[in-house]
Amino acid sequence: MKKKLLMLGGVDLGVTLCAYAAVMLLAYALEHAEVALVWLWVPVLALLIGYLLIFGACHINDTIWRYASEKDYIRIAATTLGLGTVLSLSMWLSGAVAVRLPYHLLAVALATGGVVLSRLIYRMRCSRQKGGAETSVSGKRLLIVGAGFVGSAMVNDIRRNPRAGLSIVGLVDDNPQKIGCSISGYSVLGSTEDIERICREKDVELIYIAIPSATNTERARILSECAKTNCTVKILPYFSEIEGESDFTRLVRDITPEELLGRDPIQVADDKIYEFVSGTRVMITGGGGSIGSELCRQVAAHSPARLVIVDIYENNAYAIQQELRNRYGDTLNLEVYIASVRDAKKIDYLFSLEKPQIVFHAAAHKHVPLMEVSPEEAIKNNVFGTYNTALAANNHGTDRFVLISTDKAVNPTNIMGASKRVCEMVIQYFSQTSEHTTYAAVRFGNVLGSNGSVIPLFKEQIKQRHDITVTDPRIIRYFMTIPEASQLVLTAGAMASGGEIFVLDMGEPVKIDDLARKMISLSGLVLGRDINIRYIGLRPGEKLYEELLMSEEGLKETLNHKIFISSVLPVPPEVMEGHLEMLRTNIVERVGVSGDEVERLLKVIVPSFQRYVPEKDKKQETPV
Repeated sequence: MKKKLLMLGGVDLGVTLCAYAAVMLLAYALEHAEVALVWLWVPVLALLIGYLLIFGACHINDTIWRYASEKDYIRIAATTLGLGTVLSLSMWLSGAVAVRLPYHLLAVALATGGVVLSRLIYRMRCSRQKGGAETSVSGKRLLIVGAGFVGSAMVNDIRRNPRAGLSIVGLVDDNPQKIGCSISGYSVLGSTEDIERICREKDVELIYIAIPSATNTERARILSECAKTNCTVKILPYFSEIEGESDFTRLVRDITPEELLGRDPIQVADDKIYEFVSGTRVMITGGGGSIGSELCRQVAAHSPARLVIVDIYENNAYAIQQELRNRYGDTLNLEVYIASVRDAKKIDYLFSLEKPQIVFHAAAHKHVPLMEVSPEEAIKNNVFGTYNTALAANNHGTDRFVLISTDKAVNPTNIMGASKRVCEMVIQYFSQTSEHTTYAAVRFGNVLGSNGSVIPLFKEQIKQRHDITVTDPRIIRYFMTIPEASQLVLTAGAMASGGEIFVLDMGEPVKIDDLARKMISLSGLVLGRDINIRYIGLRPGEKLYEELLMSEEGLKETLNHKIFISSVLPVPPEVMEGHLEMLRTNIVERVGVSGDEVERLLKVIVPSFQRYVPEKDKKQETPV
């Protein structure tokens, strides 16, 4: 270290003295100025003392110049310029060197440029000695998408870090003015439309998408081009997630479900919507689940008077409890209860104890195949769990009650979907009979990344190199993100006037087969060589196409153009009471009820419940 400091200090002094000597000789030659002999030793002494004091105080030469950034070069330039200006003015005012002031300033400029240039030469020498990532034979061949500031910084990060094991082959960018140019010696080879060709010609193995400003729609377009290659693809998070970071290479991550979805998240809620939870006592059942836990996060962020989480699964409940306590500490009035919504007495006790003003009911059995095997559990947990919670809300003066429903409740083809349609009818029943509680339901499709979602399943199958299992090549689903779903629930709670079923416009449905193929491609695997897709046939209760509204419901617009309300289909209270008594007597109070009996009873309540019969039996396992 001392050797390096001495060497750099010597270089700085030598460069500075050469600059001054050259300028003074130039002044003497052009103007025949009388240059006092004192200029030979006074600047030397002044510069030596100045560098010892100023450069030492500023720790200029403590910088590891091999990894220097723009800020480091600006700092040394500013320090040298300032120091040289002060010394030159001192010499000019004292008459130690009898030349005009412009020559002094020219000497300062040359000295500053020489010092900065010496650092650049030193850095280039170190890079040649150590070798760069671009000369690594064993490094993965990398293409960087984005030739802006972040892409340039990533190039320099990789060049300075040979141990990263990456060999840059070039960059691509959609700005035509950048194509053909180079960044640190690497060419911008084309636009994003050329990714497939470039990867084929350059034997690219890895792609980094370095455009943190890109929207999900833009990312989806780029990912579609990347999916045409056999490269593994990584991406930088959004600018909001990397603010203050500089090591961009370290921040690249896998593709998120939102980016795979191919559309920007819909911002449903706004500050006015959140105001209705601020300062209120909020209870969330199923608060440890995917939707429930996100609801907890969003409610906690808007200063509720108290947040009460109810869940039967203690591990999930503990996880969200610890997350919220770590984030908010004592500023959040939080309580967590382990309880089942099937336990009417316990739920009633919790309502009498906590007196919630707003209830979000997310607790439910949601897995279609599991409910086909244990259909009576869907009745006990979904139907009567909803009934118990809604009744407690009515009995204890809750202001608003919001049920989390599903698109599978529309023209249901399975036990789970039919049970959730009955849950909606329960909410409509209480909406007609309650004098003070406002009830509403929220219906949406599949939630990306949630427990039981297809994307985590596909990711695990790809990780284990197991065949991707798709039920049917034609199957499509509507998708939304967990934050979108949670915002819709909050919005429904704020907008509800009683008995509505809110529906989110989720855009175009997604073909599951295309989703699986894209995930395989973006993982760097080749379909048919590294991994296969097997079509295993629709599972019991599944159908090819989900619907968001029953045909007889229709739609009503709201002030938010992304949210609609289905027309209320009232069931007379006395009829609904008879339906519930029938389910209680024949299912809840009996043991060993057959699935056929459960289905028969549900069809009495939900006439649109019809089993889906595919055109062709797809249960054979077909490799692709």
